Amino acid sequence: MEIVNLTEKQKSVVDILKKEHLTSFQILTRVKNISIILVLYKELDGLYKKGMLGSYIKNNLKYYYIP
Repeated sequence: MEIVNLTEKQKSVVDILKKEHLTSFQILTRVKNISIILVLYKELDGLYKKGMLGSYIKNNLKYYYIP
């Protein structure tokens, strides 16, 4: 996958989600340059809009992944 026009925060999220599917809290604890959940949701929304992010709900938890 070619990564273009991504912020550093988005690149960090993509790198982590390439390895495994995670909840937003799990992403927040693993990404070093994002410390506030609202900032994480902004970055996730940006990735959704670029068509780079997928999600699903399992056991009442929303998981994110890179398709």
